[in-house]
Amino acid sequence: MGIVCIRRVGDHGGMAKTGVTVLGSANADLVLPVGRLPLPGETVLATGRRIGAGGKGLNQAVAAARAGSRTAFVAALGLDAEGAALRDVLGAEGIHATVRESSAPTGLAVVMVDEDGENSIVVVPGANAHLVDLTTEELAAVTDATVLLMQLEVPLPTVAAAARAAKEAGTMVVLNAAPAAVLSDDLLDCVDLLVVNEGEARMMVGVAAGLHTDTGTRDVDDLLEALLVKVPGVVVTLGAAGAVQARRDGPRHVEPARRVTVVDTTAAGDTFAGYLCAALAVSATLHCLTGCAIGEVPHQEIPPQPPDPTRRASTSARRGTEGTAPGRCTHRAAATVASRSAAGISAPSASAAQR
Repeated sequence: MGIVCIRRVGDHGGMAKTGVTVLGSANADLVLPVGRLPLPGETVLATGRRIGAGGKGLNQAVAAARAGSRTAFVAALGLDAEGAALRDVLGAEGIHATVRESSAPTGLAVVMVDEDGENSIVVVPGANAHLVDLTTEELAAVTDATVLLMQLEVPLPTVAAAARAAKEAGTMVVLNAAPAAVLSDDLLDCVDLLVVNEGEARMMVGVAAGLHTDTGTRDVDDLLEALLVKVPGVVVTLGAAGAVQARRDGPRHVEPARRVTVVDTTAAGDTFAGYLCAALAVSATLHCLTGCAIGEVPHQEIPPQPPDPTRRASTSARRGTEGTAPGRCTHRAAATVASRSAAGISAPSASAAQR
């Protein structure tokens, strides 16, 4: 069992209601560039290696912070060198982190990236699995937020407990249901907006129909209809085709993706989710033409580069496309689509929190 010891990163003194709180995973990423991803039973040689900061939770927190939102992060890290380096990353990004220290090692992800930017990832949860039985301070970070963003790389009971607390506090609950998992109705009843890719959407719909996954015969409109039975708002990301957003009580909106040079798709979905929630925290009446044309969560090398308070994702994106930061991902399109997909998605009213 992990050590429940809370360490705060960043200046929390007199903190006002936070724009976005992200509750989720933080990992050290071992990134291995390869010519192509290996087939089952096959060995391939990597062309190099690097250690970076990652985890869906940390990626999303960095994206929200770089989008300009006041961002808090609730996570668990090990008492090891990787955990210390990730704390430095959080501090450098200006994220107000409530970090639980665990006797387990910091989470680890092994990421293989091929020449086309496609990836294959294996995650060892480590300390992330010890983020259970949320403390008063961790729950305060949840309920003080305008928007709570979560994923499924930490224990499901923790996600459910945070969602219930947020719902009672009138905080908008956004769930990025990844990696795909079977979710209880009790959890989904607390979710205001579900963000999934097409594969995750098909799994959720298929499981509801008693199958392992959807057969692939449903089109996206059918998937949206099925998901809207469970939650009031859905965004389905469609890769190069962009994203589609729908609410039970409103029109659907399709936002096409922008053309970009793909270097590495790792964290593209996390960038999308972080920028989307930053936009939702600013305004419940955000228009489609927000046009946030920046967005990247590059792998922050460990140890991190010296903090630069003026740095924004657009700078990193330019470095990635120019090839001076090999392996970094260019996600301008993800952020653009995220900001525009926020149109028509509103934060819950006080009465909505009781639905």
